[in-house]
Amino acid sequence: MIVPDFWAQASARHRDRKRQITVRRFGWSNESEADARAMAQQRADEALAQILQGKSLQRREPVRAYNGADGVPIREEVLARHGEQVITRNSYGAHCLNSPDTLFADIDFAPPRSRACNLIALALLMSAAFVASQTIGSNSWPLWIVAAIAFVPLGRAMARVVHRYRGGHETIAVARMRSFIAQHPDWGLRYYRTPAGMRVVATHSTFSPRDDVVAKFFAAIGTDPRYARMCAHQHCFRARLTGKPWRMGIDRHVRPRPGVWPVSDEKRPVRDAWIREYEAKAGGFAACRFEGSLGTTRVHPDVRVTLELHDRLAGAKRKGTPLA
Repeated sequence: MIVPDFWAQASARHRDRKRQITVRRFGWSNESEADARAMAQQRADEALAQILQGKSLQRREPVRAYNGADGVPIREEVLARHGEQVITRNSYGAHCLNSPDTLFADIDFAPPRSRACNLIALALLMSAAFVASQTIGSNSWPLWIVAAIAFVPLGRAMARVVHRYRGGHETIAVARMRSFIAQHPDWGLRYYRTPAGMRVVATHSTFSPRDDVVAKFFAAIGTDPRYARMCAHQHCFRARLTGKPWRMGIDRHVRPRPGVWPVSDEKRPVRDAWIREYEAKAGGFAACRFEGSLGTTRVHPDVRVTLELHDRLAGAKRKGTPLA
């Protein structure tokens, strides 16, 4: 995991009678902005040389804070460092914990979907259309069209009914965790409620984000696939520590847009004003709420330190605090 303190961007240009090429690349450093500029120029020069040799490369690296181009570290403002754990501000203003070895997993409570329910709904509607066409004795094509139109909402409605019968999102998520623990009794898990899902932490050991066992764990408990990809690409685990601004009554996005770090000096006052408003409200909300533990009670010493930091900064044990 690399989360640099300093960032810079540089360009390299080539012009002849046939074409003009401009390549821009980022550089980063934990030592100084000068080192970041030197790295940026070196990367831009190398990329231009490869393009001139016929290699197909992007002229400009994507302007994305996290999970951007492979090989580019997390481009977010560093707020604090606690040993190997790094606190950054993401593109919409929230504080995030970046950990190289404490396994955090996000479960997103998306609307229920069921392939089986869809197939049953399709079979019922098509059967009804067939019976109606035989009874009425008319052309069946209009009935097939009506059945096809009704198929999607009926399938979704059936999926919601089945989902409620199974106990809802949280019950299903905890059942998956219990099933995993039953097969891996040496594991320990802590789980938290978030505004739109759950957060799970493995407590018994540290992990590398690219370990095969991590991918299997993610799949077993239904981890958000986008989160799983980010962990693999950026070699770290993530946990949001403060609320999302739109859940706290802040209807303006972080300024200037798109909120990606670094920000030029002339735009810093606008950003700083937005951050002051955000920080003033963030203290009244929690990012998650601790719900319970499963499996072994043994906690790895390094994980214990990370958990204490996470629970304190995320407000996980502040009773009565609304989630955002």
